[in-house]
Amino acid sequence: MNMKPVEETIAGVLGIEFVEVQADRVMATMPVHAATHQPFGQLHGGASVVLAESVASIGTWNLIDQENELAVGLEINANHVRGKSSGLVTAIGVPLHKGRTTMVWDIRIIDEEENLICVSRCTVAIVKKNK
Repeated sequence: MNMKPVEETIAGVLGIEFVEVQADRVMATMPVHAATHQPFGQLHGGASVVLAESVASIGTWNLIDQENELAVGLEINANHVRGKSSGLVTAIGVPLHKGRTTMVWDIRIIDEEENLICVSRCTVAIVKKNK
């Protein structure tokens, strides 16, 4: 199974860009603009959740046997602690647990001044590919 081009995914639609993918840290940015707004012009909580899960999923995928396994979101929670109407947010994810069948990630989304916008925890399942 090949990965789709990012522009054909929700990450591409929302403008998410991965800037760092390491074993113990993943960082991605997302613009805050019309595509990521809720009706009142603020960053949509769902867009923050997409950003957080994307970081956790790519982080897990980076650590697994990519020939035989896939990383898929299993559970996510998020606390939206500050609003944002424009600019750029950055998600920084670190693994809390790196298991054989699941990984748990802590993701903090901050703005340009390093204000905390959202904090999230995501569990990612590691599943065998169907061949």
